[in-house]
Amino acid sequence: MRHLLSKLIAPAVFALAAAVCLGAALLAVNWIESHTRQSVRAALTDRGIPWANVRADGMLMHLSGTAPDEAARFHALAAAGSVVDSTNLIDDIEVAAPTPLDGPRFSVELLRNDTGISVIGLIPRKSRTEDLAAELARIAGRLPVTDMMDSADDAAPRGWDAALDFGLIALDRLKRSKISITANRVAVTAISDSPQDKARLERELRAAAPKGLDLALDISAPRPTIAPFTLRFLMDEAGARFDACAADTEGAAALILAAAREAGAPDDATCTLGLGAPSADWGTAAAGGIAALAELGGGSLTFSDTDVTLVAAAGTQNALFDRASAALKADLPEAFTLHTVLPAPVKTDGAAPGPAEFVATLSPEGLVQMRGRVTDQMVRDATESYARSRFGGEHVHSALRLDPALPEGWPMRVLAGLEALSQLRNGSAVVQPDFVQINGLTEDETARARVAQILSDRLGDAQNFGLQITYRKPPETPGAALADPAACVEQIGAVLAENKITFDPGSATIDGASLRVVDEIADILRGCPRARMEIAGYTDSQGRDEMNLRLSQARANAVVDALMARRILVGNLTAKGYGEDNPVAGNDTEEGREANRRIEFHLIEDADPDAPQAEDTEAQATDTGDETTSEAEGEAEGEDETGTEPQDDIGAETGPETGVDDTARDAEDPADAGEEDQIDGQD
Repeated sequence: MRHLLSKLIAPAVFALAAAVCLGAALLAVNWIESHTRQSVRAALTDRGIPWANVRADGMLMHLSGTAPDEAARFHALAAAGSVVDSTNLIDDIEVAAPTPLDGPRFSVELLRNDTGISVIGLIPRKSRTEDLAAELARIAGRLPVTDMMDSADDAAPRGWDAALDFGLIALDRLKRSKISITANRVAVTAISDSPQDKARLERELRAAAPKGLDLALDISAPRPTIAPFTLRFLMDEAGARFDACAADTEGAAALILAAAREAGAPDDATCTLGLGAPSADWGTAAAGGIAALAELGGGSLTFSDTDVTLVAAAGTQNALFDRASAALKADLPEAFTLHTVLPAPVKTDGAAPGPAEFVATLSPEGLVQMRGRVTDQMVRDATESYARSRFGGEHVHSALRLDPALPEGWPMRVLAGLEALSQLRNGSAVVQPDFVQINGLTEDETARARVAQILSDRLGDAQNFGLQITYRKPPETPGAALADPAACVEQIGAVLAENKITFDPGSATIDGASLRVVDEIADILRGCPRARMEIAGYTDSQGRDEMNLRLSQARANAVVDALMARRILVGNLTAKGYGEDNPVAGNDTEEGREANRRIEFHLIEDADPDAPQAEDTEAQATDTGDETTSEAEGEAEGEDETGTEPQDDIGAETGPETGVDDTARDAEDPADAGEEDQIDGQD
């Protein structure tokens, strides 16, 4: 028995050992399979593949599930292959059957600028293709339409026709724009002429958009170019305030306004953002200057580009003045030059002109009286000629006396005073050797800033001037007193026939002499606010067709913008440039060309004068900002073969469709002021 047991012990031990080894192996395999399966699942989860299933079979790894497409299947295999060798992967993945193809996505992109219209996209073949082409041609006028559209036979999606019609409305109103159209969304990117024009266009387009359409508007208003870049800040018995404030950035404006409020300016003071700042340190320099003036306790601070003039109030202590001036000079950036003035008290009532005083008064009726002293006969002739060009020859009365002992620079001071006075509705200009005072009334909120800009530029460095300009909101005309629209057009024609409108050379900027004409037209339009009118611009045949078209459009726009600045509702006014079309005289003589250079007010007869102003009234063109040309461009636009400088004014004709013919009035240089009648040119 013992012998038998001894023989069985050895096999039992070997069997037990084998069982233990087999169990350990099975446990090891199960652990490896579980760990590998978890690693593969983690890799699939990390890569966003929730649909794949993982099953381990020894060293083999089975992937199953339904992939949405072949690319998703390959993505799952690659994720699993990052954990196990690809030779150990078994692909049991199925790919979902492809869904039927959707119909084509209809969309159109419209691009419009000064060179024409481009259209690209895919439209339904039955989407009034011929009507669309005709409408694009109408909007483009004489400019080309580049058609890169394709079409498909599929039915138009719901909302497509309404979205397309609205896109064409937007294209018609926005002269520089990109309009992207789909069945349920229209995206508009455009450039307007001014912040006011931007607000008007946004309001009108939102009102015209079809119900349920997703409308995205991105209309920008380019900043104006300000030359010279001007800031003028005053502190006197009336308080701290700006006569003019220009800033190049939002940050600079905030810095300037913070310094102004610290000096006592009201919280609602604003600065105009514009281009043309002479230095990146403009905001820092202006804020430092305002702080220096606040330390003095009174006076004026004027920045004209990099020239800075600090004028203390009369009676300021010398020690305080010297300390503040020295500190400001040290703090100003290197590009700026400081001029300081500690003046004696000045008297500018104009009651008794002394030997060195010039006084001009402008009555509400537009009559100008000049008295005082000028240096010689040539200067007197130039001054009177300049005044006639600014205010109208029949409106100027002169009682000037000659005095050769007047200080140097006197003629320029006199002309600067007259130019500043021409910006007002009525008022006076008093010119003295050390001071210029402008008093008056205006119905244009921007007039004070323009006058400050003119005087700071024309008078030069270290010059002192004062402004007492009151803004009056234009009167409202009661509904009971509304005039017949045709009568309004006739009244405008009478104004334009008597007074001429001119523009600065090579630009669409209305000359200061013509601002009173705009005032009179604004008064008439207040009596017929519901009359729809077209302000049409025309040129002569000199120069290229496109340039003439652009110039006439820009100047018609300028008339609308000037009326808008006078609080005229311009939603019923349309600016349209016709270039050299519809001449009223031959272009072979200067007289004929002068007659063809004109602005006309056309009454739109099919409008109901009693209907309320529609939100979708056709808007005026918005090209003024870009169409204002440089002097060289102005010459290119209108120069004839003899090199004659273009004449920058607008002409007239009489009758129901009225205008005004132009004679050049550019007498900026005193030496040229008496030669205005000899200027010859064209648009």
